[in-house]
Amino acid sequence: MDSIFLLSNSHSHLCLSVKASASASAPLPPPEPPNSSDLRRPKSLKPTTSSINKIPSKNPLKNLLKTTTVPSPPPNNQSLSLFTKLRLSSKLSPPPPPPLLQEEDNETPNSETSCCSKDIEFRQEGKIFVGNLPNWIKKHEVGEFFRQFGPIQNVILIKGHNSTEKNVGFGFVIYDGSTAEKSAMKAVEFDGVEFHGRVLTVKLDDGKRLKSKTRERARWVEGVDEEQFRSKWHQDRERDRRDFKKVVETQPENWQAVVTSFDRIKKPSRREFGLMVNYYARRGDMHRARQTFENMRARGIEPTSHVYTNLIHAYAVGRDMEEALSCVRKMKEEGIKMSLVTYSIIVGGFAKICNAEAADHWFEEAKETHGTLNAIIYGNIIYAHCQTSNMDRAEALVREMEEEGIDAPIDIYHTMMDGYTMFGNEEKCLIVFERLKECGFTPSVISYGCLINLYTKIGKVSKALEVSRRMESAGIKHNMKTYSMLINGFIKLKDWANAFAVFEDVVKDGLKPDVVLYNNIIRAFCGMGNMDRAIHIVKEMQKERHRPTTRTFMPIIHGFARAGEMKRSLEIFDMMRMGGCIPTVHTFNALILGLVEKRQMEKAVEILDEMSLAGISPNEHTYTTIMHGYASLGDIGKAFEYFATLRNEGLELDVYTYEALLKACCKSGRMQSALAVTKEMSAQKIPRNNFVYNILIDGWARRGDVWEAADLMQQMKQEGVQPDIHTYTSFINACCKAGDMQLLQFILIRINAFFFFFFFFQRATKTIKEMGVIGVKPNVKTYTTLIHGWARASLPEKALRCFEEMKRAGLKPDKAVYHCLMTSLLSRAAVAEAYIYSGALSICTEMIESGLAVDMGTAVHWSRCLRKIERTGGELTEALQKTFPPDWNAYHSLDAKADTDRDDEPDINSDDDLYISGGTGDDGDFKHRLLY
Repeated sequence: MDSIFLLSNSHSHLCLSVKASASASAPLPPPEPPNSSDLRRPKSLKPTTSSINKIPSKNPLKNLLKTTTVPSPPPNNQSLSLFTKLRLSSKLSPPPPPPLLQEEDNETPNSETSCCSKDIEFRQEGKIFVGNLPNWIKKHEVGEFFRQFGPIQNVILIKGHNSTEKNVGFGFVIYDGSTAEKSAMKAVEFDGVEFHGRVLTVKLDDGKRLKSKTRERARWVEGVDEEQFRSKWHQDRERDRRDFKKVVETQPENWQAVVTSFDRIKKPSRREFGLMVNYYARRGDMHRARQTFENMRARGIEPTSHVYTNLIHAYAVGRDMEEALSCVRKMKEEGIKMSLVTYSIIVGGFAKICNAEAADHWFEEAKETHGTLNAIIYGNIIYAHCQTSNMDRAEALVREMEEEGIDAPIDIYHTMMDGYTMFGNEEKCLIVFERLKECGFTPSVISYGCLINLYTKIGKVSKALEVSRRMESAGIKHNMKTYSMLINGFIKLKDWANAFAVFEDVVKDGLKPDVVLYNNIIRAFCGMGNMDRAIHIVKEMQKERHRPTTRTFMPIIHGFARAGEMKRSLEIFDMMRMGGCIPTVHTFNALILGLVEKRQMEKAVEILDEMSLAGISPNEHTYTTIMHGYASLGDIGKAFEYFATLRNEGLELDVYTYEALLKACCKSGRMQSALAVTKEMSAQKIPRNNFVYNILIDGWARRGDVWEAADLMQQMKQEGVQPDIHTYTSFINACCKAGDMQLLQFILIRINAFFFFFFFFQRATKTIKEMGVIGVKPNVKTYTTLIHGWARASLPEKALRCFEEMKRAGLKPDKAVYHCLMTSLLSRAAVAEAYIYSGALSICTEMIESGLAVDMGTAVHWSRCLRKIERTGGELTEALQKTFPPDWNAYHSLDAKADTDRDDEPDINSDDDLYISGGTGDDGDFKHRLLY
């Protein structure tokens, strides 16, 4: 009886046959198995001739550590015939023949032998692997180098996934012909050769790449554990998709990380493209959003309503509603239905550009299409009307929303409060705030911020501080916006100390100042004239890694230009450029505005040439500033010249441009030209505001024409323009000057002249009372104008009474008030009652306590008046001389030259007092518009 065993190792197979003894009754014991881990018993016991005759050419046992069984020679025909006769023994203990060796090999594909056979099968003759290639290398260059070893069939360079124009650094060369294998062996010998600065890796192709692809394809077809098989490519893609979504949600401010994670995704789907378009939309980057959208369509992915909505959102945030509407038309052409979110975004986009009419149109279309609306679209349409100051329509929409059963969220309350803040309507803003609390909402920092913004805009900073304390007591901390509002409020009041105190509170609270807050502090330092400290703040910003903007440098440039230090102003201009800030037209406007305020018009015009060299075209603000400069000088010709230039270049003509023309006309006394300008404004449908009326009333006041000034006051009331303090001051000045002119006309009829004075000053006093009725409080300039009028009328007792009333109103007299009043009292003290003398003495004492000193011309004039009052000197002379300039004693005679004998009364109707300070103000809309 033969026993057959199968021994296998990593190189070959061995078939052993053991011959049984002749005695059938004593079967041969089974041989001892070899002590090796590579031995394996076959599953099938049926012998086959092919497996028995299969003998390896080499010794298969040379790698076995311990073998005790001696292999027998292969069985011959005799043993086979004997084996067939042993029927009973073969039935009782059948030998385990290895007939199915080939089948076993097929059933164990993971064995080394099967792998070896398949490696040979996958490997392609004549194919070599070439690694460490330069990324820029081309096929023909690789082919020319390796053609020296034999003819080449093909060169394969593996391209990068992200950039298909570059290689990933490796490839394959396939040789052709009968000598392909020999050529490949020669090429392998050049492993490590230098090629274009790279040390190449050259080796025979092992078929690993093709083998892995085949196995991957097989796994894909068969599946694993009856589940859908996902290849490594799909697993990596799914991981990259998850990472991209995570980065978008957790790091939206890190633009580079978001873009990198998106580019890492292999074949992004519609979902990833939609997320990327939405990400660009939130940033307002409509160009990249459009590019991503087009890349999606180029890959054959059709957009849905959601993707189109994201793209429309990008254009809405970028305020390009024309392109947004073009996307809407494309949606309708493709038959994609607009959702309520799409309508809401369009309405919100038109709200941002203050186009309430278009917002209403799309709001009504959304109502017709969807029927039922939500609070979001209502909030957008309400915001649109609040931005256009149509609060009646906003209130109606709130009522309509509530009637529809839609509860208003807290954002709508904030929108209404912000709308009333723009109007300065304190009462209704407080009503909305109280209603917010009644409806169960807890006021947030935004709620209190709306109130702080309201009070800082209307100049009630003390109430803004009170709201701030209430907010802190409620456990709500300030943020950067509320602190910035408070600082802005103090800057408008020129209260620099409190502005810096708020800045210190920011640091104490542990908040890091942002660029906006730093810009406000720089404005404060520039406003108080501390330019060096402002520059120090800029350097501190750079240390904190905050990049200064053009708004950072403009107050400094403007401050130096206004002070006449053009050299330092240009140094800051160069510092801005070195910091990476590109000069804009607004930067040049700051330079021009500073020069205009110093009346240096020649240097201001030179800036226009520098703008041309920099490739920056002047805008309407630039020309308007220069027109205002020439208007302040009364040069009407130059003002109209630049007006013509502005019109010829097709720039926008607004109310500020016509204000400059009117200012030039009134300054030069050409009131008929001013009337012509007002007619052109009406033709251009540009309404006249209180600034325009102030200029016209001041112009007629210069001529003493109180009747024209009174007509303008009536027109203001008819057109619904509210007169302000500057309007009333100009009208009072017209009344005073009209009295003075009438005195010259009726010099021979003194009694009639006196009653004429009394009539006009009664009208001026009536105007003061009218101001109190409408809530407009007189300021120092108003009282100065009235005192000046009484002084010209030679009624010092009236002037003194007006002075006392000003102090009772809580106003602090300035140098101009003391000048007018003292001149009036000294001129009449010699012939008036005793209380005029005592009044002059008390005013002189106030001047000494305030540290006021007059100029030499005023001192000479007052000394002459004193000689008439106290010929030998006296108490008044001794006190008044303390206000004279320090070099007064250098004069040996009180009779100065004729050029110093002048009435040096201040021109309270000058441009700086009434127009720049009154019409627009140091921080008025005009200057703010020019700078920003």
